Amino acid sequence: MRGKFALGLAAAIFAHSSGNAQEVTLRAVTAFAEKTTYSRGFETFIERVNADGKGTIQINYIGGPKAMPPFEVGNALKTGVVDIANTTGAFTTNVMPESDAWKLTERPMSELRKNGGYDYMAKLYAEKMNAIFLARLVDNNPFHLYLNKPIAGPDLTGLKIRITPVYRDFFQALGATVVQTPPGEVYTSLERGVVDGYGWPITGIFDLGWHEKTKYRVDPGFYTAEVSVLVNKTTWDKLTDAQRVVLTKAAERGEAEAISEFSAENAKDTKRQAEAGIQTIKFEGATAETYRAKAYQAGWEGIIKQSPSTARKSGNFSPRNNHTRFVSGDSAWRDYPNGMGACWMH
Repeated sequence: MRGKFALGLAAAIFAHSSGNAQEVTLRAVTAFAEKTTYSRGFETFIERVNADGKGTIQINYIGGPKAMPPFEVGNALKTGVVDIANTTGAFTTNVMPESDAWKLTERPMSELRKNGGYDYMAKLYAEKMNAIFLARLVDNNPFHLYLNKPIAGPDLTGLKIRITPVYRDFFQALGATVVQTPPGEVYTSLERGVVDGYGWPITGIFDLGWHEKTKYRVDPGFYTAEVSVLVNKTTWDKLTDAQRVVLTKAAERGEAEAISEFSAENAKDTKRQAEAGIQTIKFEGATAETYRAKAYQAGWEGIIKQSPSTARKSGNFSPRNNHTRFVSGDSAWRDYPNGMGACWMH
């Protein structure tokens, strides 16, 4: 598949090179199915770039997982097979383990861009993925656990749960047996009983038909989804200022819209799930607090395990209240005056 994809891109480059030399065409992919919740913001971004960038810069939208498997997108961007990618940190940990840390943010991107959180991560993307982190197009969008079997409390012992790196450490801490699959395989896994449930944000399950095989959603939610636009750094460095401005303006507009857009989408899909017959298993009081606390503790422990040196610098950008500390490499709770943690959390 990768060979055919590369040939197609080569043909596109050749076709472009015979045209207007002043206009640059960039190749873009999304890690999510086209025209679904987590690709729509990116598709709007492309439309805006192509409208405002006529004669200057255009984007050739190659497509989604049918063109390139989600977990291959990060490396394809790093090596220049594609110029722009719409993806999430959970799909790029094979290239940059720290990318999964976005799930732990509890401040909006507008604040992270001011307090050093964005700058810290942007530096890592440039160094480790050869990428420019252009914009976060999904924010304020909590994850949930979805099940086909009821549970009385936060104990997943004996259950098989589909995961991506987002949920692995948390669900394992709850006792689950975890199975990693791309989104395109989840429906069949549920249908055949390969898994008893899955992790996913509050929005998007209807896009993929998963509601047909889902009986329960566990509340409260935890973490927050992140889907972002990344640009190959080598490509970015070759662009003119005018071309970068077109990309940046479209990206800034999309990022600014994300919080309010997903606030509305969250409410809409919560209601729609209830109407579809998905029952809510709601943890309350101390149980809910323990559940969320374990999510963030497991999340930070996972980041530290994958990248100890970075995580120690990251300790101040993250979760809220009594989660303002994170477990260091020696499992002792410690505070750090500088780094990601203080910027990430409330």
